[in-house]
Amino acid sequence: MNAMNTTLRTATISVLVENEAGVLARVIGLFSGRGYNIESLTVAPVDDEGHKSRINIVTSGTEMVIQQIKAQLDRLVPVYRVADLTQIGPHVAAEMALVKVISDNADRRSEALRFAGEYGARTVDATETSFVFEMTGSTEKLDAFLDTMRPLGLAEVSRTGVAAMTRGTTII
Repeated sequence: MNAMNTTLRTATISVLVENEAGVLARVIGLFSGRGYNIESLTVAPVDDEGHKSRINIVTSGTEMVIQQIKAQLDRLVPVYRVADLTQIGPHVAAEMALVKVISDNADRRSEALRFAGEYGARTVDATETSFVFEMTGSTEKLDAFLDTMRPLGLAEVSRTGVAAMTRGTTII
């Protein structure tokens, strides 16, 4: 078996679907029924009438597994299009997180505020002993911010999952 068949890769797959009851359940069922992992999942309507939704899925596997996932998604009804944004070319991907830091220590609170500013996080709530920061960026940037906040009193995290689309004039 060659290395290409066993090398794992991460894929950001965008699926344009009819916005109707049960579609998300069918997509998730496809993944769970075959033992595929979903690392991130977002879904929202994308047209003015609310008839179509975009599902962004971040998953990983061998090239063969990713191809199987795309083919099986493409066969689901009512799927309009399936695109692996990581293979199409340049794309934009970002997620948002709310991050709660709790500390009675004034120095740690000061450090948390300083790092939040350096990472571009916005303070959306503050009390005498806690902050809630809002941050948008790449998964890697959010992960780095969380690693920085851990020793300062990281208490809770809520993440949106990855939203993604192609750059330039390519439309999927």
